[in-house]
Amino acid sequence: MHPSGSSSSLGPGGLDLTQAFFKPIQRAGLPSPAKRHTKISVIGAGNVGMAIAQTILTQDLADEIVLIDAKADKLRGEMLDLQHAAAFLPRTKINASVDYEFTVGSDLCIVTAGARQNPGESRLDLLQRNVALFKNIIPPLARFSPDTILLIVSNPVDVLTYVSWKLSGFPSNRVIGSGTNLDSSRFRFLIADHLDVNAQDVQAYIVGEHGDSSVALWSSISVGGVPVLSFLENQQIAYEKVTLEKIHKEVVDSAYEVISLKGYTSWAIGYSVANLARSILRDQRKIHPVSVLANGFYGIEGGDVFLSLPAQLGRGGVLGVTNVHLTDEEAKRFRDSANTILDVQSQLGI
Repeated sequence: MHPSGSSSSLGPGGLDLTQAFFKPIQRAGLPSPAKRHTKISVIGAGNVGMAIAQTILTQDLADEIVLIDAKADKLRGEMLDLQHAAAFLPRTKINASVDYEFTVGSDLCIVTAGARQNPGESRLDLLQRNVALFKNIIPPLARFSPDTILLIVSNPVDVLTYVSWKLSGFPSNRVIGSGTNLDSSRFRFLIADHLDVNAQDVQAYIVGEHGDSSVALWSSISVGGVPVLSFLENQQIAYEKVTLEKIHKEVVDSAYEVISLKGYTSWAIGYSVANLARSILRDQRKIHPVSVLANGFYGIEGGDVFLSLPAQLGRGGVLGVTNVHLTDEEAKRFRDSANTILDVQSQLGI
């Protein structure tokens, strides 16, 4: 179906901006067939999984939600607790099971399950255990819902999104990591706090790894349509680079702070993932910094790697990646972030 005449072109016979503004990711497939009944499966009924499920319920994003977890008693308890709130929520069918067959026909599968780090265990050993866990999760999801979109939330999210892509055999546009969507929200909050404006008026992205090697795109930050750094330079207002780096460090450290205070993060990631689910299932075509197959972007070559970039999301999953300008320094840091992930992946044997 061709788009209506109101969008994508500048005037009669004008330039089609869709092809120019968005660059397709490699090895993408056709959009999944659309249908009216919307079904979401959430894999993992821990703090993060339940925060996501609860937020999806309150935002009326699905006709049916399925919870999957290995702990049958806790799973049933969570299901009953949500079902008992039916009088206060939009009408949504809620099921729960340890059997992946219940996920059949899901439009979106959100994976939050993951092993916890044992005392003295290395990050690589933990990752290896999570890869083993995903070998029991991703293939049945792909088998029962061959047209679904996989949204990976478990950490380390970039590597596990790559693992999910390999295990599922799906085209790259239908395997997405939550990536730096939440990091970017924290980034926008901190900038808004410094400038005393609403965070929704701040456009700012964290890209690369969801972790210590993430990259803050200072060069493209704008507030109310005004590019911040260009404005400061034009007005000859001095700013220190160390101040910018401090804000980025606050973004990186913020999750650790929440975990040290309450033991885990849940609500912010719940809203972040529900936000992604809305854009995908309702074909919103909004731009989100999420983990996508990054080959061919900003000099990333030599191996398959998933990293966060500002991507347009819709019913087909990743519809394209914005051609956002990176400075030479930002592009180098992005490539360094890719190398960090590739070094880890090379030890997985996948």
